[in-house]
Amino acid sequence: MIQTFCEQWTRLAFLPLNLHSATNDPVTRPDPVTQPGVSGNISGTDGNSTGNASGNASATPAGSLSAALSGKPRFISRTFDSGHGSLAYKLYVPASFTGHEPTLVVMLHGYGQSAEDFANGTDMNRHAEEAGCLVMYPEQTCFGMVGGCWNWFDRAHQQRDHGDAALIAGATREVAAEFLVPSGKVFVAGLSAGAAMAVVLGCTYPDLYSAVGCHSGLPHGCAGDTASAMQAMRNGATIEDAAVLTQNAVPVIVFHGDNDQTVHSTNGRTVIEHSLSAVRLNDAARPQVVEESGVARDRGYTRVVHRGADGAILAEHWVIHGAGHAWSGGSLRGSYADDKGPSASGEMLRFFRDVQYPVAA
Repeated sequence: MIQTFCEQWTRLAFLPLNLHSATNDPVTRPDPVTQPGVSGNISGTDGNSTGNASGNASATPAGSLSAALSGKPRFISRTFDSGHGSLAYKLYVPASFTGHEPTLVVMLHGYGQSAEDFANGTDMNRHAEEAGCLVMYPEQTCFGMVGGCWNWFDRAHQQRDHGDAALIAGATREVAAEFLVPSGKVFVAGLSAGAAMAVVLGCTYPDLYSAVGCHSGLPHGCAGDTASAMQAMRNGATIEDAAVLTQNAVPVIVFHGDNDQTVHSTNGRTVIEHSLSAVRLNDAARPQVVEESGVARDRGYTRVVHRGADGAILAEHWVIHGAGHAWSGGSLRGSYADDKGPSASGEMLRFFRDVQYPVAA
C-alpha cells in the first residue's frame, strides 16, 4: 500500500512538472552550491556534526556558538540521534547572525526534494541573511518512503513523541539549546508533504513552535492512511476531516496556488479554518478579518488576515492566482519553485517576526 501511495504521489507531483508550461510549475535542477560564497559542508574537519537526544550537540568548531559569531556564513551538514532514530539535517548560520535574541526557522522539504534543493528553491538562506536568523532543513532519512516523503498521513507520526514528529522536534530542541534560541522564537514551515508535517508539529508541539508556515499543505489529521491521503490531496479535506483541537492553535500563515494540480487548494482554507476553530473554542470573540488583493511579480493574489480581539495576529491566508504546486516567489535553482508571485519566504519571516502570541505551557 505504501509503495502504491508513492507511485500515485509521484504521478501527481512529478508528471505535471515535466509536462507543465513555464507559467505553472517551473522546475530546474538545483545548483551544487546553495549560496554564493557559502561552503556546502562545513563542520569541524569532516563536514558532519552528530548531536544526541539530550539536546547537547558535540562542540565542533563550526557548530559552536562562538564559530557562529565569526561573521562567515555556514551551511552545515549534521545528524541528530535519539531513541526514535536518526535525522540528517542542514543548518544555515548566516554571516549576519549576532546571537542576540536569535530566531530559528525549521524548513521541511516536499516529496522528492532534499534539504539543499529545498533551500535553493525557497531562497530562504538569502532571506535569513537579511533577517539574521538560523534556518534548519531536516531531511527525511529514517521513516521515509521512496522520494523522502514525511509521514504526515500516518497516525503513528501525527502524535507527540512519535515517529517523524518526535525526530524533528528533538533535533529542533537540540539546535535551539545550542544556539540559545529563546522560547517563542522557534518556527516551522514546509512545502506540500513538508507543509502538512509542519502543521502536525504546530498542533502537537505548541510549546516548541510559536507559528507555522504552510505552503501547499493539508490540515492535521485529515488522513490516516494512504487512501484517505490521496482523497484529501485530490479533492480537498474539510474541517470535519481534521483532528479535533482542544487547545489554542499557534498562528499559521498559508500560501496556496489556486491552480495546484497536486494538492487541492481548498486544503489551504481548511488549514486556516482548523486553526481558528481552536481559537473560537477558547475565545468567545470572533476574529477580525481583513481581505486585500494585489499583484506581485506578475501574479495576482488575495490575502486574508485574521486577528484576535486584542489585535494579535492569528492567521494569514494567501491565495496565489494562477500558481501551481510551487513555492511562491522562489528561485528556479531549486525544484517546485515559482519565481513569480509574492515571496513566501519573505512573508513567512515577516509573519514570524510580528507574531505576538503566548507560547503554550
